[in-house]
Amino acid sequence: MSGLGRVGAFFALFSQVGIILLVTNLGGALLGYWADEQLGMVPILTLAGFFVGLAAGWVAVFRLIRRFLAGAEG
Repeated sequence: MSGLGRVGAFFALFSQVGIILLVTNLGGALLGYWADEQLGMVPILTLAGFFVGLAAGWVAVFRLIRRFLAGAEG
């Protein structure tokens, strides 16, 4: 892979990582906030949703990087 192609591939990877973490964290927090509003609770579910989103995001990032590295080797 040429130098410019490799830079583009890394840029795409880092962009995907950022988007994945943003969407999963925000989605989990918003879902938790919605559940808090429906149940009339303190923001316990908002925090729980955020941490579930954080965990889901890191799992997705791990899988993405593993797939990227497998494609780079072969």
